[in-house]
Formats: sequence, structure tokens, C-alpha cells
Amino acid sequence: MAMVGLFWITEDSVYVGSPPNAEGHCVRITSEGVQARGPDRVRAWPWSILRSAGVEAVSVEGDTRGGGRFLAAVLEAVVTLASSYDGEEPPQMFLVLETEDGTEDVQVPAATKGYTPREITLSQHLLARFREGTADPRTLTAWRRDHSGGTPKPPEREALLREWTHA
Repeated sequence: MAMVGLFWITEDSVYVGSPPNAEGHCVRITSEGVQARGPDRVRAWPWSILRSAGVEAVSVEGDTRGGGRFLAAVLEAVVTLASSYDGEEPPQMFLVLETEDGTEDVQVPAATKGYTPREITLSQHLLARFREGTADPRTLTAWRRDHSGGTPKPPEREALLREWTHA
């Protein structure tokens, strides 16, 4: 497994934020769309029905301020979840999905305490390209199958995101 930007990549799947937790909760990105597995159900949004998809309340590397939505999510997580992130709860972010029926926020645990601003921007751009059909998550899983190391350092992650957004 490896983290590149806002994505956690395995040989078989791409996730927004962290990979599935012990209960299997996660947000998976596929060629067909977005799948969110929560405590009660699995929800799915095909790319064709999404007007937009973006991630909000992303914790920036070294920034402890965060936004109101971010702080509320962290407080909720601290109160309701058992600790599983090196003694701390992972920062929470939101995948915001807009359809013709409205907007839905899907809470997503981050894979790290903070992302670089450039990784956030490039990841948002790649997510938009997935929605538009001009990029495919299978490119990321193919990279992971060929990449024998773990998570690359920030400059390499940013280079990968630039390559995937321009492919």
C-alpha cells in the first residue's frame, strides 16, 4: 500500500483518505464512480450522476488551525470512536459529492496528519478528472503493482499526481 496525495493505493483499489478500517469503513474510487462503506450500508455514486466531487477540511501539513467543519469532525471522532491512529484519532475530511438532487458530505479519515498544499491541489484536480472521465483510477493501481516501495516522499508524490492529471 502507498499514499499519494489524498489517495491510498493498493494493488487492487484506490481510496480517498485512509484504507478500510477494522470494520471495513472506507471511501473507494473506481472507474465507475465512488463507493462509501459505512457502519450501516454501502452507498455508490456513478461518475455520470456527479456534477462535482471534491475533498474539504483537509489538514495541511504543519497547520493545526483547521476549519470549523474539520474541528467538529475531530471532536465527534474523539467522542465516538476508539483510538486507532498512533494513540490519536486521524484527522477527518469530507468528500463532497454534488448531484442534481443536492450535495452529500461523506466523512473520510485522513491517511496522515497533514498533506502538502500542492498534493491537495493536485489530488483535487485528479479527482475532477476521474469524474470527467479523462483519468482512470486503474492507472494508480497499475502504478502500485509496479512500485515495490511504500509511500514515496512528497516531491515524488507530487510528480506522480502531476503525471496522472496530465495523462
